[in-house]
Amino acid sequence: MPDDEISAIDNRYPRVCRAVAEMPWAIMPHMLATIVDLLKFRSAGGRLGQEEIRARIGAAEPSQQVGRVRAGSIAIIPLHGVIMQRADMFDEMSGAVSLDKARAQLDRAVADPDVSSIILHIDSPGGGVFGVPEFADHLMNLRGGDKRIVASASAMAASAAYWIGAAADELVVTPSGVVGSIGVYTAHENIAGLLEGMGVEVELISAGKYKTEGHPFGPLDDEARAAIQSDVNDYYKAFVKAVASSRGVTPAAVRNGFGEGRTVMAQAAQREGMVDRVEALPATIKRLQGGRSGRPAGGRGGRAAKALKARLAFS
Repeated sequence: MPDDEISAIDNRYPRVCRAVAEMPWAIMPHMLATIVDLLKFRSAGGRLGQEEIRARIGAAEPSQQVGRVRAGSIAIIPLHGVIMQRADMFDEMSGAVSLDKARAQLDRAVADPDVSSIILHIDSPGGGVFGVPEFADHLMNLRGGDKRIVASASAMAASAAYWIGAAADELVVTPSGVVGSIGVYTAHENIAGLLEGMGVEVELISAGKYKTEGHPFGPLDDEARAAIQSDVNDYYKAFVKAVASSRGVTPAAVRNGFGEGRTVMAQAAQREGMVDRVEALPATIKRLQGGRSGRPAGGRGGRAAKALKARLAFS
């Protein structure tokens, strides 16, 4: 990457740090901590190579996130790494999953007459909540269409990735894999002590009752904490409701089971009804090539798939 492009990205890190601190996450906690540490390191002027960044966050090579792979008539769409609505810098620097790009790949596969079925190949700790409900709802609308969509967790479909995978016609997990981590959280960072040590005192001048609520220059007050908790609760309710609808169970069954925020290993996940089968990716490909499917397709039918195919055919 040219030096001027690197410099432009470096200048964006402070803004990205603030966005990360403010947004709700459906991701494994250790991975968010890794992302925050990387952003702080870059904000302070530190440099890591693209390969080292990808290694730290477990992301695929950027080339693996572009386009789709074919196994005969089966389209395989990779969802590898941290999930973001529009990955932007993360996509450029570390190969994170851009939901906008993934949806475009999915829609092309649905409309492609040479594609008989689709596999979402998932290996992700989750990511930001933004865009995930819309992507999962789009998958639900494609259920029961002409082309079966199978989500394969190889080896992790956690949090936002599970939210998405559960919405496919069928969800399978490789024998050594894990799924679940159903939950949402955000983080508040109080940097008052750090600034005090540097001899810096921040005074906020604002208009609007709640404009500076949740600022990082001091602890949260009770009202701000309650407001943030309310937002987190709403996202969690949406997550639970979506998984319940996808898996054909009650919201209570999801809240009180399905790992209760933990990841669940393959065999236990199948016993709990979190996945349809335990199966490695090559076996899934072979099964689909043989024309055999899994559980009956659910969701709201294939009207969206047919409409999408017709729309793209004339675009």
